[in-house]
Amino acid sequence: MEKQYAISRITYFMTIAFIADIHGNFEALKAVLKAIDALGITDIYCAGDIVGYYTQINECCAALRERNIPSVMGNHDWYMAGGGFCPRSRSVNDCLIYQRTIIEPDHLQWLKTLPVHLQIGDIRMVHGGWGDPLDEYLKPSEEYFERVIGNIFVSGHTHVQMVRQYGDKTYCNPGSVGQPRDGDPRAAFAVYAHGEFALHRVAYDMQRVFDLMETAGFNDYYYGGLKTGSKTLRRLQE
Repeated sequence: MEKQYAISRITYFMTIAFIADIHGNFEALKAVLKAIDALGITDIYCAGDIVGYYTQINECCAALRERNIPSVMGNHDWYMAGGGFCPRSRSVNDCLIYQRTIIEPDHLQWLKTLPVHLQIGDIRMVHGGWGDPLDEYLKPSEEYFERVIGNIFVSGHTHVQMVRQYGDKTYCNPGSVGQPRDGDPRAAFAVYAHGEFALHRVAYDMQRVFDLMETAGFNDYYYGGLKTGSKTLRRLQE
């Protein structure tokens, strides 16, 4: 602890909530923000992927903007902002096609302004990794972080919540708010305080997400994995 304290007095005394991979799941985001508010935390940062997959992308963008929550750009934000597509997933592109018909122009312009990297005191944050800030599925290891400048790191993208310590370097993935893939279906976030990360989970109204997706014309293949926190998309009965 004394070693982390010596890194930066400012960073040590920060209390920050980190969220990531919201993916248009406003029901999950509401539950997470309520939990963060209950902890008395006012500084919140997002590690990207505000849009993608689910239907409430405007509500998610509006919530972050209204609360002045800084975010880095995720790969799904990039697809939306740049008018591109995902090279490896037809289902992602199906969702993008729909979301492009509903996103409000002001939110689209805001997504285009998101940076790919943020520095919060001594904490370095990207969406993917430090080899590719947008689309690297980071596999943390001591060897990996030996090559990266800094001591405290946050990223998302994998939807797998974790904290890892490698000597004097600390890595945290806060997990996914809107689509966990680590076997726990509850929405995830992390809190940094007194030089350490703590991982949190919170339940939310999943059925509302299912109903909205169905109304938008998507079958349960696109949302069934939310029930179990599956690593892959799957139907509710699988």
